[in-house]
Order: sequence, then C-alpha cells, then structure tokens
Amino acid sequence: MKVKTIIAGNWKMNTGAKEAGELVEELLANIKTGAYGPAVVLAPPFPFLADTVQRLAAATKGRQQWMVAAQNCHQEEHGAFTGEVSAPMLKSLGVQACIVGHSERRQYFGETDTAVAKKVSALLRHGLMPIYCCGERLDERQSGRHREVVAQQITTALGNLTPGELARVVVAYEPVWAIGTGVTATPQQAREMHAFIRAELRRIAPGVADQVPILYGGSCKPDNAAGLFAGEDINGGLIGGAALSADSFAALVRIAQEAKSTA
Repeated sequence: MKVKTIIAGNWKMNTGAKEAGELVEELLANIKTGAYGPAVVLAPPFPFLADTVQRLAAATKGRQQWMVAAQNCHQEEHGAFTGEVSAPMLKSLGVQACIVGHSERRQYFGETDTAVAKKVSALLRHGLMPIYCCGERLDERQSGRHREVVAQQITTALGNLTPGELARVVVAYEPVWAIGTGVTATPQQAREMHAFIRAELRRIAPGVADQVPILYGGSCKPDNAAGLFAGEDINGGLIGGAALSADSFAALVRIAQEAKSTA
C-alpha cells in the first residue's frame, strides 16, 4: 500500500486575520492537487481556524486533499482549563487534524511524553488526525542518544494504541537542532531516522506501520526538499517558515508530488 504524501504548513504564532485570509486564498490559487497529489494541511493559529475551514470548504468542495489542523489541543474534553482548547471544540469547527508534541510545546510549555500521549488519545476519540511530533535535541544527537530519545517518545505516545488507531496517526520527525536554525539534517541523516521510526512503528503494530505517513520537519525549504522527499520513508513535510509564503509552500507541494510519483 502506498503511503499518503502530506505537506503540512504550521504557521505558528504568525499572521493577523487579514493576512491569514489572504494567505489561504493565495495557497488555493497556487496549489493544484490532482487525484493522486499530496494532501495539503494548513495549521493556522487558533483564532483563524474557523475562517480557514470555511474558505477551504467553499473553494475545494470538501476534496480530501485539503485539511485544516490546529497547532495544539488540551487532553481533557472540558473543564476549568482557562485558555485551553479541546478536541471536541476543534471538531465542532470542522477542523480535521491537530499537531501535538511539537518541540516548541515541549521546550517552552513543559509538555511531557505522557501529556502528549493523552492528547493523541483525545484526538483519536473524536475522529481527528493527530500529527504527532518527535525528535531529539542537539545534545542528545551529539551524545549518540537520538535513537533512544525518539524510541521513548514513540513508545510513550503511541505504544498503547490499537492497530486501527495507529493507522490514523501521522508522525512528524523533528530534529530539534534543525528547527529555525537554518541547519537542515542531511538527506542521509533524515532517511536513517525515518527508517528507524518506521521500524519502531512496526514493533508496535506490524500490520499497519507501513501505512503511517512520516513527515520531515526541520527547516525544509524548496532548495533542499527534493533530496529529503526522495527518501523511502519520508512521506512529506511539516513545514514552518516556508509555509508563510504561498510561492514556497506551493513549490514544496509540487516537489513532493514529483518525488513520490517517481519513487
């Protein structure tokens, strides 16, 4: 079974309402997805989710190639958690996916593997697609612990899922040392870690592991994407800064489609 190719754009805490709307319209004009093209996922900040859902619904007529994702969610369904947003709330807006475990959430907000595991489960209970992020810091790679760290993250967050649940998850590998630094993992480094993650997924659920998309997320740009996307277990990208330009994001979608159509 051929794994779905996904290009997901994480806007992080960028754009205002007007800019966000304009960016969606530019992306719709620049990105043409055919029946076998990559799935395109847009992850704007919380205030712009509803507008993005509405714009995509009107323009794409519900085509599965386009999805809207939140950048985070709380693990509980409701309660006294001021400032948080739950999976049912996202579902009610028409959001289809959610990024969880992003390195910035772990670094700046102290999110643990256990907390992220609960978020994955909450999303699955409500029919949303988790985009689960894992990856090592620079000191962990330099000390040779990068595989150990990633294996622990995957085991904690995904190890207790049923095969059916795991088949609904997308994994994003983030070499934390390559996020926002301008440094990118070499294609060989990325391929090695993606192959390792695939092996870990096979250990958890061998029957469905090969169906799980694994995205690369670490300073992926049009000038380095072809080499990255050529990897057998690299099924697309979780894009940060390059997702804020319609031209660069559209270029990444095209590069991914070309790379996987010739694979």
